[in-house]
Amino acid sequence: MEEPNQIRRIESRWLVILVVVAVFVLLTLLPRRVRVFPIWVGCALVAALIAPMVALSLSTDKRRWLHIEGTATLVFISITGIALLDNLQFLLFHMVRGEVKLSGFTLLTSSIAVWATNVLIFSLVYWRIDRGGPEARANQATAKPDWLFPQGTVPELAPSGWYPSFLDYFFLAFCTATAFSPTDALPLTSRAKALMMFESVLSLVTIITVIARAINILGT
Repeated sequence: MEEPNQIRRIESRWLVILVVVAVFVLLTLLPRRVRVFPIWVGCALVAALIAPMVALSLSTDKRRWLHIEGTATLVFISITGIALLDNLQFLLFHMVRGEVKLSGFTLLTSSIAVWATNVLIFSLVYWRIDRGGPEARANQATAKPDWLFPQGTVPELAPSGWYPSFLDYFFLAFCTATAFSPTDALPLTSRAKALMMFESVLSLVTIITVIARAINILGT
């Protein structure tokens, strides 16, 4: 993450905190045989990420807490991403092999949780990497954009000095997982395109195979 020379503005973290908690809740609500990590691991991850976010708004040493938050975010995304992939492969493997009998309801609720977790995790990734990160965007530090938002090209759509907030990246992740294609924000870099393709593939596999199979079981 590229930091601005002077940190004058700090982007609000309240929506990010809600998403972090939502990821924890979704992974916790999965059945025990589907869940990858014990609940205490999720609690530790959430606490380790929310603590620097809260401290960032209270402390005067912003730069220090931004570094801690960046590291905590990377660890959170990495571990929850591994859990997401493992949950998806578990559902697919046992759906095909049939060695572990999963009811239609369990399969449906687990697949919805996996799909929603996919959206939330990628919204955090997009928010974290674009234009050097949230504070680099807020303080208008020079950084190459990964996505082109329409508000940034049409002054009438947003006031001067507009920059994308977390909600914009959440919308981007949601649309990528539902439409499987770019929507209002266009990817400009190779890593942005690769991330969007990866998210779309995970969403497509979840919807076409797991959710469709669950609905088929419930309908019989």
